[in-house]
Amino acid sequence: MTKSTLNTAALAAAVTMAIGSAALMSAPAVAQEKERCFGISLAGKNDCAAGPGTTCAGTSKVDYQGNAWKYVAKGTCMTMALPDSRMGSLEALDRDLPKA
Repeated sequence: MTKSTLNTAALAAAVTMAIGSAALMSAPAVAQEKERCFGISLAGKNDCAAGPGTTCAGTSKVDYQGNAWKYVAKGTCMTMALPDSRMGSLEALDRDLPKA
């Protein structure tokens, strides 16, 4: 083997190890489980599905719109502190809907 071939092989091995290490370091962040929580987002800050009259992310019309959801860490939706005794829900709500 020539010196050039050995250098190329060493570089390839170093790149492969770096990519593998980066994948392992980001795995916990990707693995965190999320769930949809309805009725917790501020106007225009929902993640998606804001019901009739809206299309997707950022389209909710009112704060805490009941049919708009946001991703939260699994198990936290029902325990979030919201104003006026509101609660998050794992299903769409009929409260705080925009006026037609």
